[in-house]
Amino acid sequence: MVFLLIVIYIAFIGLGVPDSLIGSAWPAIHTEMNVPVEAVSILTFIISGCTVLSSMFSAGILNKLGTAKVTAFSTAMTAAALFGFSVAPSFWFMIPLAVLLGLGAGAIDSGLNNYVALHCKASHMNFLHCFYGVGVTLSPYLMSQALSNVGWRGGYRYAFYVQAVITVLLIVSLPLWKKTSSNQQTEEEKGVNLTLLQMAKKREVRQVWIIMLTTNAIEYACGVWGSTYLVTEKGFETKHGALALTVYYAGMSIGRFVSGLLSEKISTWKRIGIGVAVLAPAIAIMLLPLPGAVTVVGLFLVGWGNGAIYPNMIHLTPHNFGKEVSQSIMGSQIAFAYIGVMLAPPTVSLISGLFGIKVYPVLLAVLYLIMIITLKLFINRLKKQNRYDTKV
Repeated sequence: MVFLLIVIYIAFIGLGVPDSLIGSAWPAIHTEMNVPVEAVSILTFIISGCTVLSSMFSAGILNKLGTAKVTAFSTAMTAAALFGFSVAPSFWFMIPLAVLLGLGAGAIDSGLNNYVALHCKASHMNFLHCFYGVGVTLSPYLMSQALSNVGWRGGYRYAFYVQAVITVLLIVSLPLWKKTSSNQQTEEEKGVNLTLLQMAKKREVRQVWIIMLTTNAIEYACGVWGSTYLVTEKGFETKHGALALTVYYAGMSIGRFVSGLLSEKISTWKRIGIGVAVLAPAIAIMLLPLPGAVTVVGLFLVGWGNGAIYPNMIHLTPHNFGKEVSQSIMGSQIAFAYIGVMLAPPTVSLISGLFGIKVYPVLLAVLYLIMIITLKLFINRLKKQNRYDTKV
């Protein structure tokens, strides 16, 4: 199981690699391709929309083909998309590549999250998403280096190389999944497939959808617009804005790593509470008219606090809703998480178009308030159902 966990961790690096590229590269892309800065929202909307579709319908595919095969194939899809971005002759050529990227990401996310939630401890879930943080931290670093030397296309090419190596590793490791599966009797729980309507009828499911939507909207609003905000409002150079995103994603990785270390001493719900508490001063820093260096600190703390919420909510899925329906609800949670990802960039575009990008931290504050209110309501609902387990 140890070797399989290492493979799963590396697969999550591959999931993170594409996610932060567009935000760090966009200031250079929109200039070269002569498209408005707001056009990034078209690409992020398509990527996220396809991820939503892939996540929503993942339960049946994963139960039929298994997590191993779906993960390997989906990672290969994302690698192909990254290579395509590196040679794209125009903005419009990027649109079908965005479809490919989104479809691949949704299946990986749903399958691996449910597998780890069912079979592993909370520390492994946090470390898993810490490795996602490694992927999204690596990308803006590679992009910043590329922007200083060979341009943004080179950054996408570097990311393709990383993704291609991970794809080969996943293909080679397929027998390892079978061996581990035979030892555990089953590769994954063959659960009940719930329809979207069946899930939507449950108030607690609707509440967790909102929580996942808002936490990921905060994450992606910073990931996509953080660099542009620093360049536009704080006077950063493009390469320094891309490098600042590395700091943001490093905060996310560190937050998840620390949360994993604390998992044996502090309950999952308490770790979620710590993340929520760290977010408050972080967003306050973003709101205040402070120097750019201090704003980067705010971004780091947003990554730290918000980064711990998502994996811990994911880990609680079988406990909150039951193992038999966890794959269906897992897929729907991730789908709504990506709806947040999908809606955040165009919302920032709309706000910045009307009032200027300087007000975008206000959106972060609104999302934060919605999240903490819904989280409180969700906990109260679980307590009524005797599902609020503070020992997990």
